Order: sequence, then C-alpha cells, then structure tokens
Amino acid sequence: MLGPTWEALAPTSMLGLEGPCWVGPGPDGGLAVSEEFGDVQLFGSAHQPLGSLGTLTGHSFGQPAGVCSDSEGSIIVADEQKHQVTLFPRVGPPICLQLEGLERPLGVACAPQGQLVVADAGDNCIKVYQYLGEMASGK
Repeated sequence: MLGPTWEALAPTSMLGLEGPCWVGPGPDGGLAVSEEFGDVQLFGSAHQPLGSLGTLTGHSFGQPAGVCSDSEGSIIVADEQKHQVTLFPRVGPPICLQLEGLERPLGVACAPQGQLVVADAGDNCIKVYQYLGEMASGK
C-alpha cells in the first residue's frame, strides 16, 4: 500500500526501452523517458510510443538523464555526458540552454515563474535559473 490517497495501477509495459533511467511528464499528458547512453523516448497519454527526440529532431545525446516539460509543452533534457541542458520546443530545432556553472547535470524540473531547477552532481548543488526572455540578436 502506497498511502491513503494512492492506488497502484496495473503495470504498463512500454516496450523497446534500453536502460530507462529517468521519467518525466511529456507533452499532452504523456511521458518522456531517458535511456542510459541512448535517447529520450516519448509516449502519449495512453502510453503509446510517439518516437524518440533524437530521431524526431536529429539531436545526438551523450548520456541523457533528467527530463521535464515546461508550461508550453517543450521537453527539457539534462545531458550528463555533454554537461548541458537542451530545450526541445514543440516546433523548431533543439536549443542548448546557456546555463552557467553546470558540471554534471542530472535532474531537471520546471518551477513556477519561469524557473528551471537543475540537480548538478558535479558539485553537489541544486541550481535555479530564471528565464529572462529571448536574447537580442546582433542585427
């Protein structure tokens, strides 16, 4: 028994995963699952496979770890091996977020007021970043 407000559901098989590590909310009520030394698989709200971020976007991961989605339905992935966090918008190419001081990002979460929280195992810190808007181009 998990607690008075929780009820165990029948296990759901999501086939084709290779070393699932982290799971987080995906777009439209689905799930995003990172695979050790692999990719990030997306599943719909009925747990049906939607494809992988790598295949859908052409992005190459090192070691994807934590995953989350923001209020606009973009997927955010921490890549431990590449020492970066990447935003996968619903439309358009992936965007490597310019986050200072990352050593070994593992976990990510979206917090209220446009904040991104990153668990950094490299220096044993939780780092909070504030979204400041689009950078002005040099044109």
